[in-house]
Amino acid sequence: MKTTLPRQGRIVALVGAESTGKTTLAQDLFRALLARGHDAVVVPETLRTFCDTQGRTPRADEQAALAAEHSRRIREAAERHTLVLADTTALMTAVYSDLLFDDRSLYAEAMAEHARCELTLLTSLDLAWVADGLQRDGPQVREPVDRLVRQALIDAAQPFGIVAGQGDQRLRHALAMVDHMLDAPARVRRNDRDSTGSVRPRWRAVCTHCDDDASCEQHWLTRGLRNGG
Repeated sequence: MKTTLPRQGRIVALVGAESTGKTTLAQDLFRALLARGHDAVVVPETLRTFCDTQGRTPRADEQAALAAEHSRRIREAAERHTLVLADTTALMTAVYSDLLFDDRSLYAEAMAEHARCELTLLTSLDLAWVADGLQRDGPQVREPVDRLVRQALIDAAQPFGIVAGQGDQRLRHALAMVDHMLDAPARVRRNDRDSTGSVRPRWRAVCTHCDDDASCEQHWLTRGLRNGG
Protein backbone atom coordinates (compact mmCIF):
# COMPACT_ATOMS: atom_id res chain seq x y z
CA MET A 1 0.00 0.00 0.00
CA LYS A 2 1.33 3.40 -0.96
CA THR A 3 2.22 5.64 1.96
CA THR A 4 1.18 9.28 1.69
CA LEU A 5 3.62 11.63 3.34
CA PRO A 6 2.15 14.60 5.24
CA ARG A 7 2.29 17.83 3.29
CA GLN A 8 4.82 20.40 4.39
CA GLY A 9 3.84 24.03 4.23
CA ARG A 10 6.27 26.71 3.16
CA ILE A 11 7.70 28.55 6.16
CA VAL A 12 8.47 32.26 6.28
CA ALA A 13 10.55 33.25 9.32
CA LEU A 14 10.44 36.74 10.79
CA VAL A 15 13.49 37.46 12.91
CA GLY A 16 15.20 40.55 14.26
CA ALA A 17 15.91 42.63 17.32
CA GLU A 18 13.21 43.69 19.74
CA SER A 19 10.79 46.46 18.78
CA THR A 20 11.44 46.10 15.06
CA GLY A 21 7.85 45.21 14.17
CA LYS A 22 8.06 41.42 13.79
CA THR A 23 4.70 40.62 15.40
CA THR A 24 2.88 43.47 13.66
CA LEU A 25 4.41 42.49 10.33
CA ALA A 26 3.47 38.83 10.81
CA GLN A 27 -0.16 39.79 11.42
CA ASP A 28 -0.22 42.24 8.51
CA LEU A 29 1.25 39.63 6.17
CA PHE A 30 -1.25 37.08 7.42
CA ARG A 31 -4.22 39.33 6.63
CA ALA A 32 -2.83 40.26 3.21
CA LEU A 33 -2.15 36.65 2.24
CA LEU A 34 -5.48 35.45 3.61
CA ALA A 35 -7.25 38.08 1.49
CA ARG A 36 -5.49 36.58 -1.55
CA GLY A 37 -6.86 33.14 -0.74
CA HIS A 38 -3.72 31.59 0.76
CA ASP A 39 -3.98 28.95 3.49
CA ALA A 40 -1.78 30.97 5.84
CA VAL A 41 -1.24 30.84 9.59
CA VAL A 42 0.86 32.75 12.12
CA VAL A 43 2.88 30.90 14.78
CA PRO A 44 3.07 33.39 17.67
CA GLU A 45 6.30 33.91 19.57
CA THR A 46 6.46 31.27 22.31
CA LEU A 47 8.60 33.57 24.47
CA ARG A 48 5.76 36.08 24.64
CA THR A 49 3.37 33.38 25.84
CA PHE A 50 5.91 32.28 28.46
CA CYS A 51 6.38 35.80 29.80
CA ASP A 52 2.63 36.44 29.90
CA THR A 53 1.84 33.23 31.77
CA GLN A 54 4.88 33.12 34.08
CA GLY A 55 5.15 36.83 34.76
CA ARG A 56 8.91 36.74 34.16
CA THR A 57 11.54 36.12 31.52
CA PRO A 58 13.03 32.61 31.19
CA ARG A 59 16.13 31.56 33.08
CA ALA A 60 19.25 30.27 31.34
CA ASP A 61 18.29 26.66 32.04
CA GLU A 62 14.86 27.17 30.41
CA GLN A 63 16.11 28.49 27.09
CA ALA A 64 16.63 25.16 25.31
CA ALA A 65 13.14 23.88 26.13
CA LEU A 66 11.63 27.17 25.02
CA ALA A 67 13.43 27.01 21.69
CA ALA A 68 12.42 23.37 21.17
CA GLU A 69 8.77 24.13 21.89
CA HIS A 70 8.70 27.01 19.42
CA SER A 71 10.28 24.82 16.73
CA ARG A 72 7.71 22.10 17.44
CA ARG A 73 4.87 24.56 16.96
CA ILE A 74 6.30 25.72 13.64
CA ARG A 75 6.68 22.14 12.38
CA GLU A 76 3.14 21.32 13.47
CA ALA A 77 1.73 24.37 11.69
CA ALA A 78 3.60 23.37 8.51
CA GLU A 79 1.84 20.01 8.56
CA ARG A 80 -1.57 21.70 8.64
CA HIS A 81 -1.16 24.79 6.46
CA THR A 82 0.45 25.58 3.13
CA LEU A 83 2.01 28.86 4.29
CA VAL A 84 3.41 29.44 7.79
CA LEU A 85 4.47 32.82 9.14
CA ALA A 86 6.77 32.15 12.08
CA ASP A 87 6.96 35.08 14.50
CA THR A 88 10.64 34.38 15.25
CA THR A 89 12.36 31.00 15.28
CA ALA A 90 14.62 29.22 17.76
CA LEU A 91 17.40 31.39 16.34
CA MET A 92 16.21 34.29 18.47
CA THR A 93 16.34 32.19 21.63
CA ALA A 94 19.87 31.14 20.73
CA VAL A 95 20.87 34.76 20.18
CA TYR A 96 19.49 35.93 23.51
CA SER A 97 21.09 32.96 25.28
CA ASP A 98 24.38 34.05 23.75
CA LEU A 99 23.92 37.73 24.60
CA LEU A 100 22.44 37.43 28.09
CA PHE A 101 23.92 34.18 29.41
CA ASP A 102 27.09 33.79 27.33
CA ASP A 103 25.73 30.44 26.16
CA ARG A 104 26.30 29.57 22.49
CA SER A 105 25.15 25.96 22.80
CA LEU A 106 21.73 26.54 21.22
CA TYR A 107 22.90 27.76 17.81
CA ALA A 108 23.45 24.37 16.16
CA GLU A 109 19.94 23.06 16.82
CA ALA A 110 18.38 26.46 16.17
CA MET A 111 19.97 26.74 12.72
CA ALA A 112 19.11 23.13 11.88
CA GLU A 113 15.47 23.99 12.54
CA HIS A 114 15.77 27.35 10.78
CA ALA A 115 16.90 25.54 7.62
CA ARG A 116 13.27 24.44 7.22
CA CYS A 117 12.35 28.04 6.44
CA GLU A 118 12.10 28.85 2.77
CA LEU A 119 12.27 32.59 3.36
CA THR A 120 13.82 34.58 6.21
CA LEU A 121 12.77 38.18 6.76
CA LEU A 122 15.09 40.21 9.00
CA THR A 123 13.40 43.34 10.34
CA SER A 124 15.66 46.39 10.29
CA LEU A 125 16.33 48.81 13.14
CA ASP A 126 14.64 51.79 11.45
CA LEU A 127 11.61 51.72 13.78
CA ALA A 128 11.66 53.62 17.08
CA TRP A 129 12.10 51.44 20.17
CA VAL A 130 8.91 51.05 22.24
CA ALA A 131 8.67 49.47 25.69
CA ASP A 132 6.66 46.25 25.95
CA GLY A 133 6.85 45.05 29.53
CA LEU A 134 8.92 41.92 30.16
CA GLN A 135 9.43 41.35 26.46
CA ARG A 136 12.07 44.02 25.96
CA ASP A 137 15.46 44.72 27.52
CA GLY A 138 16.00 48.22 26.12
CA PRO A 139 17.11 49.99 22.95
CA GLN A 140 20.79 49.34 23.80
CA VAL A 141 20.47 45.64 22.96
CA ARG A 142 19.04 46.09 19.48
CA GLU A 143 22.30 46.55 17.61
CA PRO A 144 24.10 43.65 19.35
CA VAL A 145 21.11 41.37 18.70
CA ASP A 146 20.93 42.46 15.07
CA ARG A 147 24.64 41.68 14.62
CA LEU A 148 24.31 38.24 16.20
CA VAL A 149 21.26 37.33 14.08
CA ARG A 150 22.98 38.38 10.87
CA GLN A 151 26.17 36.53 11.76
CA ALA A 152 24.31 33.33 12.62
CA LEU A 153 22.44 33.42 9.30
CA ILE A 154 25.63 34.13 7.36
CA ASP A 155 27.59 31.42 9.16
CA ALA A 156 24.86 28.91 8.33
CA ALA A 157 24.71 30.10 4.69
CA GLN A 158 21.03 30.88 5.25
CA PRO A 159 19.86 33.62 2.82
CA PHE A 160 17.75 36.43 4.25
CA GLY A 161 16.00 39.57 3.11
CA ILE A 162 15.98 42.79 5.12
CA VAL A 163 12.58 44.41 5.67
CA ALA A 164 12.68 48.17 6.12
CA GLY A 165 10.35 51.14 5.87
CA GLN A 166 7.56 52.75 7.81
CA GLY A 167 3.91 51.71 8.00
CA ASP A 168 2.48 50.24 4.81
CA GLN A 169 5.87 50.53 3.13
CA ARG A 170 7.23 47.88 5.49
CA LEU A 171 4.38 45.53 4.62
CA ARG A 172 4.79 46.10 0.88
CA HIS A 173 8.50 45.42 1.16
CA ALA A 174 7.91 42.12 2.99
CA LEU A 175 5.03 41.11 0.75
CA ALA A 176 7.18 41.59 -2.35
CA MET A 177 9.70 39.09 -0.97
CA VAL A 178 6.96 36.61 -0.07
CA ASP A 179 5.51 36.95 -3.58
CA HIS A 180 8.96 36.28 -5.03
CA MET A 181 9.19 33.10 -2.95
CA LEU A 182 5.71 31.95 -3.96
CA ASP A 183 6.50 32.53 -7.63
CA ALA A 184 9.69 30.46 -7.52
CA PRO A 185 8.22 27.22 -8.97
CA ALA A 186 6.69 29.14 -11.89
CA ARG A 187 10.00 30.93 -12.53
CA VAL A 188 11.81 27.61 -12.63
CA ARG A 189 9.29 26.33 -15.19
CA ARG A 190 9.72 29.49 -17.27
CA ASN A 191 13.50 29.14 -17.11
CA ASP A 192 13.18 25.56 -18.37
CA ARG A 193 12.02 26.84 -21.76
CA ASP A 194 13.70 29.13 -24.25
CA SER A 195 12.14 32.01 -26.21
CA THR A 196 10.60 29.59 -28.72
CA GLY A 197 8.91 27.56 -25.99
CA SER A 198 11.25 24.60 -26.41
CA VAL A 199 12.51 22.79 -23.36
CA ARG A 200 16.04 23.83 -22.48
CA PRO A 201 18.76 21.18 -22.04
CA ARG A 202 18.60 19.65 -18.56
CA TRP A 203 22.22 20.64 -17.86
CA ARG A 204 21.41 24.34 -17.87
CA ALA A 205 21.98 25.87 -14.43
CA VAL A 206 19.35 28.11 -12.90
CA CYS A 207 20.48 30.92 -10.62
CA THR A 208 18.63 30.53 -7.34
CA HIS A 209 19.33 34.08 -6.23
CA CYS A 210 17.99 36.20 -9.09
CA ASP A 211 16.26 33.70 -11.38
CA ASP A 212 15.09 35.77 -14.32
CA ASP A 213 17.14 38.88 -13.54
CA ALA A 214 18.79 39.73 -16.87
CA SER A 215 21.67 41.57 -15.17
CA CYS A 216 22.92 38.45 -13.40
CA GLU A 217 26.24 37.08 -14.66
CA GLN A 218 24.59 33.63 -14.88
CA HIS A 219 22.40 34.89 -17.71
CA TRP A 220 25.18 36.81 -19.47
CA LEU A 221 27.23 33.60 -19.44
CA THR A 222 24.50 31.45 -20.98
CA ARG A 223 23.73 34.19 -23.48
CA GLY A 224 27.38 34.22 -24.55
CA LEU A 225 27.37 30.46 -24.98
CA ARG A 226 24.29 30.62 -27.17
CA ASN A 227 25.92 33.34 -29.31
CA GLY A 228 29.11 31.36 -29.68
CA GLY A 229 31.10 33.61 -27.29
